[in-house]
Amino acid sequence: MLSGAAAADGAGAAGDDPRAWLARADQALTTLNYEGVFVHEHGGETETLRVIHRVGSEGVSERLLSMDGSGREFIRKGSLLTCYLPDQRAVLVEKSTGAGLLLGNLPRVDASSAREYEVRQLRQARVSGRNTRVIAITPMDELRYGYQIWIDEATSMPLKTQLRTRHGEVLEQIVFTDLRLPAHIVASELEPAVDARNYRWVRHDADTVDARGLSVSWQSESLPPGFRMTVSTRQVLPGGPVEHLVFSDGLASVSVFVELGRDPGSERVKDDAAALGSSSAFSTVVQGYRVTAVGEVPADTVRAIAQSIRTAAAAPGLGESVAAGASRTDEPVERGSFSSAVKAAAAGGAGGAALFGSASGQAGPGVAGSAAGGGPSAATDRH
Repeated sequence: MLSGAAAADGAGAAGDDPRAWLARADQALTTLNYEGVFVHEHGGETETLRVIHRVGSEGVSERLLSMDGSGREFIRKGSLLTCYLPDQRAVLVEKSTGAGLLLGNLPRVDASSAREYEVRQLRQARVSGRNTRVIAITPMDELRYGYQIWIDEATSMPLKTQLRTRHGEVLEQIVFTDLRLPAHIVASELEPAVDARNYRWVRHDADTVDARGLSVSWQSESLPPGFRMTVSTRQVLPGGPVEHLVFSDGLASVSVFVELGRDPGSERVKDDAAALGSSSAFSTVVQGYRVTAVGEVPADTVRAIAQSIRTAAAAPGLGESVAAGASRTDEPVERGSFSSAVKAAAAGGAGGAALFGSASGQAGPGVAGSAAGGGPSAATDRH
């Protein structure tokens, strides 16, 4: 069921241009009021969630709640994200400088990514009783994933999205079973249902430090085609100080964490690899430093990017990292650099992980990273 007066008008103006349909869908997702129920399939598991999205004079407010099992709720008001976890009797609070939605944004194929992906419109189809345009974003090689998106012709809202391999295997999917576009959403709809007065509150008050204006200590060589460095920040994750680099082809992104706090000569050469749902992780030792790459890309891609990292200058130590403004944590976490970086990324901290967007910080058509069962990566208990 899909109803509501606040539909995007003139959807037919997009004609048969698939990029125009993507742009209209992204605009609808970010600018309309909507509330609905969707099913999220990921890693062999299925979860039903409800989303409420309101746009007003105070900005964007959102509420995402799990209708299965734990009853988790995630509420974003402006730049403040609050995660209610009844099964852990905890509330996680963090500031976010990003504009990503709890439901995620649609992938944007721009000039920088046009060489790596083919965008085309497929047959028209019906989803939840609505006529839709089906847009396929297919990678040109095996180093990245693609998308298939069903866009409602009447409202331009994306009703179904899939993350796919180049050969069409579905890795992740969300499908709206109920969606309404009301002209007004009352404030009470954006308040949590859980009574959290006796919960443990965990706050992350420090903003991520953008280190692009600082001297970059690491660089890459022989990157996979289309990828380039887009972000360099210095942070203190639960496992210690790191330099966090982001590499993107304009659509897919990979986060790289270089551990700075250890003596590089003491690190043993050992590679580790892991699969995190549709995401891949790879950790290796480069020039004596532990380097971990995480992203919603195939395993060969994170491996190639991790192995391409080289020092451009002396890596900063702990003192310089803290002086650069990174936040510290008192939360006990497993020490191993591979697990620390991957856990922090998958928890929605460094890089702002998402279930579709993964640990890379790239927005995708999925559910916000904190909904994956994590939370702020660098946090301090406040009771």
